[in-house]
Amino acid sequence: MKRLPLLKLLAPACLLAVAGCSVLAGGDRQSTTIYAPQVRIQADPAWPQVSWQLAIAKPSAARLVDSPRINVRPTPGELEVYRGATWSQPATDMLEDTLLRGFEDSGRIAGVARIATGIRSDYKLTIDLRRFESDYRGTTLPAATIELNAKLIHSIDQRVVASRTFVTVEAAGSTATGDVAKAFESALQKASTELIGWTLLSGQADAQQLARTPGGR
Repeated sequence: MKRLPLLKLLAPACLLAVAGCSVLAGGDRQSTTIYAPQVRIQADPAWPQVSWQLAIAKPSAARLVDSPRINVRPTPGELEVYRGATWSQPATDMLEDTLLRGFEDSGRIAGVARIATGIRSDYKLTIDLRRFESDYRGTTLPAATIELNAKLIHSIDQRVVASRTFVTVEAAGSTATGDVAKAFESALQKASTELIGWTLLSGQADAQQLARTPGGR
């Protein structure tokens, strides 16, 4: 099976040490291609128009997941990275930026912002990014794989309104890093679209239930 050059991902400290030695010792400098997925979300006509506001918390992830390096899993128990390729920003930043733009561009929500802005929100969206990697899954072609768990929380009483795990798998057209990056762009678009729709529908259902309950707000 033909694959691109991969770099064993043993530990973050090892990566930093190798990079440092390369620079300080004047070792071979390999050119690095930086990939920056451009995702635009199209609003689904089925999404509700909501009057409540949403704060998006910074997604959390393990250090190896939340890295600018492009992770690849050639076998189930092995994690490596593509040599000479990197993301323009860590995975959690890409996801957070995509979601924020998606909510804003949808025109379906009264107000949405990062939680760090201090917005007075009715609901809070928290995300645990579990996987953001290229996975061969025992096949000859890798697939961009994104797995995350999302929780929608009512801001006043910190009640979990809804919780769901999303898994998106998008096969790459070839083993070329550029095709893998394109697969990630498509997977990120699909995962974000599904997450935005779920958030709007779940929040609206809860808001309507609260409106029908005396003293609910």
